[in-house]
Amino acid sequence: MAGPSTLAPLVRDERANAALSWLVAAVVAAVAVDSAASDIAWAAFAVAVLVVVAVPPVAFRQPTAMLPWEVVAVVAIPCVWRAVATTPLTADVAAYLSVAALALVVAVELDVFTPVAMTNWFAGVFVVVTTMATAGLWAVVQYASDVLLGTRFVLPAAPPLTDAQQTAAVDALMLDFVAATAVGALAGGVFVYYVRRYADPHGRLPAEVAEVVTE
Repeated sequence: MAGPSTLAPLVRDERANAALSWLVAAVVAAVAVDSAASDIAWAAFAVAVLVVVAVPPVAFRQPTAMLPWEVVAVVAIPCVWRAVATTPLTADVAAYLSVAALALVVAVELDVFTPVAMTNWFAGVFVVVTTMATAGLWAVVQYASDVLLGTRFVLPAAPPLTDAQQTAAVDALMLDFVAATAVGALAGGVFVYYVRRYADPHGRLPAEVAEVVTE
């Protein structure tokens, strides 16, 4: 059986890495389509993930200019988990992980495909702050869905709400932000200790793209 040293160069080859990344992106697309009829807010989030993941190959017009497949998988796994979750707890945890993973993808893209240079400590803080900001935006999307589409992501019942219902909704929202911040700290650690020290996204880019982003 082939050892890790044999497989590692394969998954780090630009073409193999791109193929795996696009395969994972296709799974996220399937989740978006499947969620469109029953959970439009989550479908919108999955589409946002696809847009962010597709930015590098579209910008450079190179299908192989993809993020490391592991990074794409990090954001895809919670999407799939949320789609198949059977209890509110697992669905909420998947949402927190997805928000943090999306922030991680944004941080990796800024670090790899732009002139932005971040120290390790700043990269970790950036992922945490981006996670918090994304969680806030996600809360706004969910609230808008509750008001306009009649879903019940944030509001426990249709307006007008009683004082107790309003308090419960605010408490639940604050717990969401706390959980998203905690998971964001975990994602920051992943960025610093895995992406920076092991994944080496620059080594998986086509030569012409690597030349542009390292200038």
